[in-house]
Amino acid sequence: LGAENELLKPIWHAFTALDLDKSGKVSKSQLKVLSHNLCTVMRIPHDPVALEEHFKHDDQGPVSTQGYMPYLNKFILDKVQDNFDRQDFNRMCWTLCARKNLNRTHLLISDEDAFKIWCIFNFLSEEKYPLAIVTEEIEYFLRKLTEAMGGSWVEERFEDYKLELSIKQQSLSAWELITLVGRGTFSKGMDRQTLSMGITEVFHELILDVFKQGYMMKKGHKRKNWTERWFLLRPDSISYYVSEDLAEKKGDILLDGNCCVESLPDKEGKKCLFYVKCSDKSYEINASDKKRKQEWIQAIQMCLSLLQLGRTVPHRESLQKRRDLRQKQQAEQEELELRMRELQTANENKQHQLEAMRKKLEEAATNAAEEERIRLQTQTEQQDRYRMDLEREKMVRQEMEEQVAQKSSELEQYLQRVHELEDMYHRLEDALEDEKRARQDEETVRRLQARLLEEEAVKRAELEQIHLHQQRAISETEVEKQELRKEGTAKENALQAAMLQLEQLEKERQGALEQYQEVVQKLEDAANNTRTWKHKVAHHEGLVRLVQPGSKGPQKITNWGPAAFTEAELSLRKKDWQERKRKTGLFIHRHQGCVH
Repeated sequence: LGAENELLKPIWHAFTALDLDKSGKVSKSQLKVLSHNLCTVMRIPHDPVALEEHFKHDDQGPVSTQGYMPYLNKFILDKVQDNFDRQDFNRMCWTLCARKNLNRTHLLISDEDAFKIWCIFNFLSEEKYPLAIVTEEIEYFLRKLTEAMGGSWVEERFEDYKLELSIKQQSLSAWELITLVGRGTFSKGMDRQTLSMGITEVFHELILDVFKQGYMMKKGHKRKNWTERWFLLRPDSISYYVSEDLAEKKGDILLDGNCCVESLPDKEGKKCLFYVKCSDKSYEINASDKKRKQEWIQAIQMCLSLLQLGRTVPHRESLQKRRDLRQKQQAEQEELELRMRELQTANENKQHQLEAMRKKLEEAATNAAEEERIRLQTQTEQQDRYRMDLEREKMVRQEMEEQVAQKSSELEQYLQRVHELEDMYHRLEDALEDEKRARQDEETVRRLQARLLEEEAVKRAELEQIHLHQQRAISETEVEKQELRKEGTAKENALQAAMLQLEQLEKERQGALEQYQEVVQKLEDAANNTRTWKHKVAHHEGLVRLVQPGSKGPQKITNWGPAAFTEAELSLRKKDWQERKRKTGLFIHRHQGCVH
């Protein structure tokens, strides 16, 4: 995937260079030319019909990068073998994009140096499109370039530039990086040749994976003579050329895990010797001085260690580490931003809640103030009302005190009246007792009258029996009549005696009736006296109601006084009295007839 990304970056430059109107799309004819050139430099069999076949259903005209990528992957990248020259591939893509984007005004570098910076940009840029190189990688490249030129790195100058860059965009495009280096912003005091050599050295290290390069003497295997060669140390080989232009390559020393490098003692008039021992050959090399000898030995030992450990070249490994670190930092930054947004959202929610609470508090304060005003107003009104009530109560109390004084006077009068009523009650009780005794006397007289009536009835019955005997005697013979006359005379005498007794009884009855009337009069006087006391009590105080003795039924007045008999008894007595009176009248009439 890393090798494929390294190929996609130059292709992206070529594709965007063909997009003349910057619409994000390229015509099919231009894509045919680009695809043919890619297949040529990458040594892939080219199928001219494949592009047409791939886009035969696409009638939209120009093709975007997203539309071109499936074809690129299927017909080109998937068929790539590691048998082509990457520099030819890079130069082909560079040629397509440099004509459109490279501004040569005020540049201190050649097109070749610009091409090398472009390749370095593709190596160090982020693996996302549009391609850009971040500040950290710019600093890394400029440091390498300064060291390659033999200069000293000025941290303050780059910090100022980084501050200026961060205000704008915090990253550069390939053409902005070329302009930055080409105008000598960070190479002041250096000539063009030194700058070009520095760019070439960094290009060799980062792009061609050249760990070290330089002139050294090499001992031949056949003639055993010493010849000066230009050596290039790569991760898995040491190549040597006739000169530094790399025009004529004389051979390669292939490195593997079984190779080793060791220092040799001086001999044959040569100093600073070392040799590289491989499985099939050993190579003796003479450095120009001890420092270069030690640098070459350490560099070769580092390559052998990487081969033994199976690791990639250091600058690629460090690049990947920096990218991983940036991705991690970016992820952390995104997570931090997400948390910050969440916190900001939570803070905004809190602010809204606080604002709502503040509004509620203000409303509550307003309501409380209004309630307090209403309460104070109500309290003032209540105080006024209480004051008026208090004054009214004072007036009422004064009236009550006056009424109490009046009631006290009335109470004294009432107590006096109560004492008078008590005396009246005692007198009333005496009157009731007199009435009770009168009623007892009435009952006694009534019983006496009843006994006299019974005796009168008995006498009347005897007179009737006598009258019946007289009637029977009259109807007998004359003799008997004489006898009867005698007997009649005797009976007349007896009758007269009976009449005398009857008159006596009538007198006694009359006397009893007079006694009864006297008792009734006493009873009426007692009742009148009771009513009089009742009227007096009712007149003096309307609170006491006396209970009258006697029957609960209606009061009846008879010949023998009030409440002597019931209505039924009076009716029976009246009928009995009339019957007896009638019979007595008949008896007297018959007796008088017999006498006559």
